Amino acid sequence: MFRRVLIANRGEIACRIATTLREMGIAPIAVCSAADRDAMHVRCADERVELGPAEARDSYLNIPALLEAARRTGAEAIHPGYGFLSENAGFASAVESAGLIFIGPSPESIRAMGDKRAARDLAVEAGVPVVPGATGADVAALCAAAKGMGFPVMVKAAMGGGGKGMRAVSEEGALVEALESAQRLAASAFGDPSVYLEKRLEHARHIEVQVLGDGQGEAIHFFERECSLQRRHQKVIEETPSPAIDETRRERLVFAAVALAKRARYRGAGTVEFLVAPDGAFYFLEMNTRLQVEHPVTELATGHDLVRAQVVVAATGKLPIPQPAVRRHGHAIEARVYAEDAAREFLPQAGRALRVRWPRAPFVRVDAGVESGDTVSVHYDPLLAKIIAYAETRERALGRLASALDDARVHGVVTNLPFLRALARSPAVAGAKFDTEWIEREFLADFEAVVRAPAPELALAAAAIAEAAGRGAPTGVGARTGAAAPRAADAFESAGRWRQRGLER
Repeated sequence: MFRRVLIANRGEIACRIATTLREMGIAPIAVCSAADRDAMHVRCADERVELGPAEARDSYLNIPALLEAARRTGAEAIHPGYGFLSENAGFASAVESAGLIFIGPSPESIRAMGDKRAARDLAVEAGVPVVPGATGADVAALCAAAKGMGFPVMVKAAMGGGGKGMRAVSEEGALVEALESAQRLAASAFGDPSVYLEKRLEHARHIEVQVLGDGQGEAIHFFERECSLQRRHQKVIEETPSPAIDETRRERLVFAAVALAKRARYRGAGTVEFLVAPDGAFYFLEMNTRLQVEHPVTELATGHDLVRAQVVVAATGKLPIPQPAVRRHGHAIEARVYAEDAAREFLPQAGRALRVRWPRAPFVRVDAGVESGDTVSVHYDPLLAKIIAYAETRERALGRLASALDDARVHGVVTNLPFLRALARSPAVAGAKFDTEWIEREFLADFEAVVRAPAPELALAAAAIAEAAGRGAPTGVGARTGAAAPRAADAFESAGRWRQRGLER
């Protein structure tokens, strides 16, 4: 087993990885930019290396600097987390060429599954159904293919991810501009202007399967996750099991995902994503060759640590458990807390999180990357934390999530907490009556359900006075002393559950 592992990431995922490494007796090594010197993920590690200036290209995307950091600290392996270089085949190759272990798939798998066209071909070879589509660089040929399959269609960047370069087109007249726009964005964001078309499935659900492979042709699954609650192709709330499929459909989905992982000789943790049509038919969408943001719901429902599993596969080349040992109990559901303003079209926010209080309750887990006093930078993804609730039933898990969201407090930077609170209490969510476009099509139409009224002056004053008086100090990892600090006075206690417009909406 490894003695020291460098975490090539930041934020909540770097904190999450460090926790498992330390539990395994492995020293976690952090990297940071100049803007992140005092960030929470640095405080969670045994050692840190500063990579460069705040801009990601000069720090977290700087491959030579990351390899030098691993060399200087004696790290034997590198965990990429998600985002940044986690799905960069060149980085994986560079890590292996440096004599280190990449805790993730082989460069060949990343390259094959990262190219949506190659991934579709591999899925077809594995017998997995795919959405009708077309690929190529000839705009005229793609237009002809779109007319053949019928509108609406989706235009996607061939090397894209996270919804970037994706656009729905409902009529022929808008297709040429959409293709050219997607090509420009793809070239800028991914270094490859290639695009492809897919037939758009109306009112579809997004369901994914967590897989783990040994790189030798064996693979297992950890069941599925429901990820249909999205805004602009970005997941907002995820859960397991999916409330939309029966056992027969579930067995077919997980079988297809494992078949693809085996055919690809996939190594480590990955996610096979599907679109499920209203008639129950499902189609391969793409494969993410990394740990997913929403992996905690799978961990809570199965009891298996997916980061530990990644490390074991990387160190031994073997699966840590057989398929029969993977069982699921109860229901888990997760909400992503972002520094963004729902009242201003979810504009990303930045600033200092003056006071932060994450919920503490039985059967509630919080994977956070920010504590009181931390700075939310303009340079990186604004994800602050993930709040995950577990219960024996979906109804109780959703209720626990709603209560946990009520108890979460962030003062000093605007967050999407009010949006999440309203979403968790929506009758449509309670009844699982949603699809991938429901939030934008219906939920956001009632904007008053998202943006609450401002807090009364007395509550505002209480919070402001407590802050100005400086009562208490940040606690937990952020205390930096290693000793248990006294509980800080909480400015939110006097404000009850009111939310301050301009500070926390």
